[in-house]
Amino acid sequence: MSIQLANTVLMIRPAAFGFNEQTAQDNRFQYTIADLSFSQIQQKVLNEFDSMVKKLRNNNIEVLVIEDSVHPTKTDAIFPNNWFSTMPDGSLSVFPMYAHNRRLEKRDDILDQLNLQYDVKQFTDWSELEADGFFLEGTGSMVIDHDNKIIYAGLSQRTHFPAVEKFASLHDYKAIVFTTHDKNGDPIYHTNVLMCIGKNFAVVCDECFSDELEWVAVSQLLRTTGHRIILISFEQVNAFAGNMLEVENKNGESFLVMSQTAYDSLAEKQRDILESLTDLLPVSIPTIEIIGGGSARCMIAEIFLKERIQIAKSDRISLRG
Repeated sequence: MSIQLANTVLMIRPAAFGFNEQTAQDNRFQYTIADLSFSQIQQKVLNEFDSMVKKLRNNNIEVLVIEDSVHPTKTDAIFPNNWFSTMPDGSLSVFPMYAHNRRLEKRDDILDQLNLQYDVKQFTDWSELEADGFFLEGTGSMVIDHDNKIIYAGLSQRTHFPAVEKFASLHDYKAIVFTTHDKNGDPIYHTNVLMCIGKNFAVVCDECFSDELEWVAVSQLLRTTGHRIILISFEQVNAFAGNMLEVENKNGESFLVMSQTAYDSLAEKQRDILESLTDLLPVSIPTIEIIGGGSARCMIAEIFLKERIQIAKSDRISLRG
């Protein structure tokens, strides 16, 4: 039985979404919208967020929504998959973050709630690596094939080899690392921008690989592990076509969540292939993409943990939105 798809996801409803100067240093997808005020941006973002949650829930996907805390200000709180993740083995991990102001997103109250509601078999906080200058930004840095216990990671200043190796070794996964570049020759800040692994397919940009032999090795491994490869271009990466996530609903049906921008960038043949393998679920989040430099996958933290049977309803994570 496949363990690749989570049937519950966690999303954080932002309190102060905005342009992050620190992350913009290496995130080439971020742009400012000068003619909009903070309040106008916030309202647009909340509308996009709430509409996305509604669409997921309308398709019977379990969504846990947590309200962002007002203080301290966290412009990127909407992207929780970078600071924590869960695994099918019942583990919960907190990660070392590159940007200093993004480290504020780590919230003990969220971790406490997850531990209360779910059976967390192992907890590891890798934050101490920040002091040594090693970073690993969760499932932004790592695209994980849980069925075959393989981690794919494109190296960048947010994804360091020693950190990937430590995480992989702890969970008995194999780490496959490679170098990447965008059209300007700069490393791509997160692996999940150029690559998505579903249950039996992989959406990936071969043009983003800096070393041809590394691409050959990755593509062969994907094929031998039963994944049909759907290639995307640099232009489609810039439209967030690599930033997708396949999830499962309460009925066991699979959906590939992506932004409307990503969906519109796909060629008809690419859509046809994907639709033969899963249901496509595009969501409209243009303001979040433009200002935040992240898309649908970045907004979703997968919850692979098993829910505790005996737990009072009042103790469950508050569902909002």
